[in-house]
Amino acid sequence: MTADPQWVPTESDVRDAVVTDFARFVARRHSVRVDDYRALWRWSVADPAAFWQDVWDYFEIRSATDPGPALADDAMPGAVWFPGATLNYVDHVFRNARPGTPAILYADEGATDISVGWDELRSAVAGLAATLRAHGVGVGDRVVGYLPNIPEAVVAFLATASLGAVWAACGQDYSAPAALDRLGQLEPKALITADGYRFGGKEHDRLAAAADLRGGLPSPALTVVVPHLDPDSAVDGTLTWAEATTGRDAVLESVAVPFDHPLWVVFSSGTTGLPKGIVHGHGGVLVEHMKSLALQLDIGRDDTLFWYTSPSWMMWNFQTAGLLVGATIVCYDGSPSYPTPDALWSLVSRLGVTVVGTSPGYVLACDKAGVVPVREHDLSALRAVGVTGSTLPAGSSLWLSENVGRRVPVVSITGGTDVVSAFVGGARNVPVWPGELSAPCLGVAVDAFDESGQPVRGEVGELVVTAPMPSMPVSFWNDPDGKRYREAYFDVFPGVWRHGDWITITDRGTVLMHGRSDSTLNRNGIRMGSADIYQVVEKLPEVAEALVVGVDLADGGYWMPLFVVLSEGAELDDALKQRIRAAIREQASPRHVPDDIIEAPGIPHTRTGKKLEVPLKRIFQGVDAGRTVDRSAVDDPGLLDWFASHGR
Repeated sequence: MTADPQWVPTESDVRDAVVTDFARFVARRHSVRVDDYRALWRWSVADPAAFWQDVWDYFEIRSATDPGPALADDAMPGAVWFPGATLNYVDHVFRNARPGTPAILYADEGATDISVGWDELRSAVAGLAATLRAHGVGVGDRVVGYLPNIPEAVVAFLATASLGAVWAACGQDYSAPAALDRLGQLEPKALITADGYRFGGKEHDRLAAAADLRGGLPSPALTVVVPHLDPDSAVDGTLTWAEATTGRDAVLESVAVPFDHPLWVVFSSGTTGLPKGIVHGHGGVLVEHMKSLALQLDIGRDDTLFWYTSPSWMMWNFQTAGLLVGATIVCYDGSPSYPTPDALWSLVSRLGVTVVGTSPGYVLACDKAGVVPVREHDLSALRAVGVTGSTLPAGSSLWLSENVGRRVPVVSITGGTDVVSAFVGGARNVPVWPGELSAPCLGVAVDAFDESGQPVRGEVGELVVTAPMPSMPVSFWNDPDGKRYREAYFDVFPGVWRHGDWITITDRGTVLMHGRSDSTLNRNGIRMGSADIYQVVEKLPEVAEALVVGVDLADGGYWMPLFVVLSEGAELDDALKQRIRAAIREQASPRHVPDDIIEAPGIPHTRTGKKLEVPLKRIFQGVDAGRTVDRSAVDDPGLLDWFASHGR
């Protein structure tokens, strides 16, 4: 933990931040002192009903009926929010429309830039909604997407939501069986797909995969194909995108639905068994995302938001919410590292992006490639970099300041698909310390618990949330009695949400992340996070990526191997092993030094980029690989066989 922050807000940052204006609103309304962010956060979790009512009123959320009290029942699970409200997410998108300005900017690896204006977006949404309605799609029906990150995906989601129907999607890097494992659970009435996607300089034709997916679904009434790669793409028995969205002179008419009415289903990583379908409601997502975009990230009508993501990942849903605050959002189909390692930064410059989001892995790759974005690109419009997906090491955070701009805060966040938002992140009026998350998010009662359920400070504990959030799941799909939902979050500490991450809350209120608690390293009763090792090892130029697991052996022993993927030209000789061990000993602790260091051909991940620590740990403990992980959910399934052959 470093003493000095790497970024400190200026007086104008604090004065002009949306969160500062919101604090003044709260102070006037309740006659409370919330002079800084910490005080505002403490008030927000001490009186969640008042806080969320203020969010509702400050952002002028609209309900067709009397919404009732903000928090009618604070039970977890089972909290009741705004019980009388009837509303629609889509109404709140288009009330912030700015005619004559872009709602969406689209880019791809070929430097193709397309602007979709607000009027054009509304027209396309209205046209597709009319087509869906004409094919029998109504309130509660499901519409699914098998699409790359293109504007048509946003249109399809908004059209679906406007009808009170339920949206779900996954990217086309998923195989047809993997997509079917997710989308097939929903028995959709309509499928929106594309002819393919671009990545790494190649075009990937997905018409055959889309046909296989369509064949596996229970006879959708409608299939629409977006001719993304080839403008002449057409499939018998389907509608083209143009046929589905134009020529109807449709007027967008949204259906008002209850606060908890399902908006979308997002899926867990799916590493064991069928992926869990996590259901979120219109109202909970609306108030949470308005808060997160405006109060935490300080995004508004003058911003262009680009988070590198895919429709498979909840950050796609989060970025789409930029439309709720009138921002322009960026859809990008391609790799962040093609045709050059700094491709993402080139895009930020070309499109005038003001807030960009990326992953720690990409930041580290830029560092190792010697990229200096601020020297090679015009980043004058950029005013924040968001990072999520895994733990951001202090070195990578400092690299961003030095190579992207010292005036640009690095906002590291942690949350999850479970709440489709963040628990901990930053704000425009809070300093940034390298390797630390600046503050709990407003309205999120984050704590760290020890094994007995007692709060701890300055030491590792379980990340828990002790009061409800509006965007906690409405339910899991096909979980009628809520059993799977309760088991997922509330079995360890009844009435308290346990997320499954190890964190340390520091004396200054920042948060250190240590990795998933269910993959915790535990030597002689001392709990350690894998992230602490990755932060050391992956900084070494010879190491491209690493994975560590702690395996309880049948004989009572404990084996902690470190697997490393080497950079091109590197060799895992005794000298490199000694350097790795010395770096871990000096920068983490002697306990963190692995028992073995083993060269691996690659590290398997979920398709949203998370390392498969837990499934590999179980494989090493003797569980059959087929029972621990769904191979279709893995980016390189062949690596599972390699790891299975390298256990003890």
